[in-house]
Amino acid sequence: MPVTDAHIHVQPWWELRAEVLEVMTRGRNDVPELQAIMKSPAHLLRRLDQDGIARTVLVNYPSPDLMGFTARVNEYVAEYCKAAPDRLIPMGGVHPRFAGDAAAEVRRAAELGVRALKIHPPHMAVAPNAYLHGLDALRTIYEEAQRLRLPVMIHTGTSVFPGARSRMGEPMAVDDVAVDFPDLKIVLAHGGRPLWMDQAFFLVRRFPNVYMDISSIPPRALLRYFPRLVEVAAKVLYGSDWPAPGVRSMGDNLRDFRALDLPGEAFTLMLETNAEAVFG
Repeated sequence: MPVTDAHIHVQPWWELRAEVLEVMTRGRNDVPELQAIMKSPAHLLRRLDQDGIARTVLVNYPSPDLMGFTARVNEYVAEYCKAAPDRLIPMGGVHPRFAGDAAAEVRRAAELGVRALKIHPPHMAVAPNAYLHGLDALRTIYEEAQRLRLPVMIHTGTSVFPGARSRMGEPMAVDDVAVDFPDLKIVLAHGGRPLWMDQAFFLVRRFPNVYMDISSIPPRALLRYFPRLVEVAAKVLYGSDWPAPGVRSMGDNLRDFRALDLPGEAFTLMLETNAEAVFG
């Protein structure tokens, strides 16, 4: 089947803060290849072919104070994905604490060709429901995304990067978002790993428009984290989180996932069908 990896990070690494880049590349022997991929869609497409990936979502978001990425990530990812729009899906973002006009920035991202948005609470120092406590720009981002039918991926779970506020990754705060924006498609990145998987599972079962991806969870540990995964297979997206720390290969990750004892229909949903439902 044509596999979609719904979560990889092809980003403008030249914007990364030095301490973040050190964590990202520590112990890797493929850094030259990764540096080339960040600048060249042709290099990424070759790697996708080698690893058996038909389509992928390129996850980007601004985080100038922690990661180093600026609002230019939207231009970067939109332009990058033009090289193969049938295979590369651009995900960008608007930072609710730095946006001058959040609605205009969401519209601008959509006009550039961005097809989904990312909110990263631990890297933005913003709770997913901070609009309930005065952060109006975050409410605006959700409103505009809902109006424009842009899915929003929200990081859930911890982060190992310097300065990340992992407590912001608790999934239950997304309950408010799903209640207040019922027509917004939401993807819980990483399924709350490694501390809050039960919360993610609850949210996916409760809300028709809440999905989760399983990126960054070692596939061999997936059924230990989610023993009832088959029950929500229609709401789960396969993703690798490559080349995040600990994820060495999209291909190896996919092979380990396919080796799990799961029904064939569940594989079809998670590897292909659900990503089409969310991202088109």
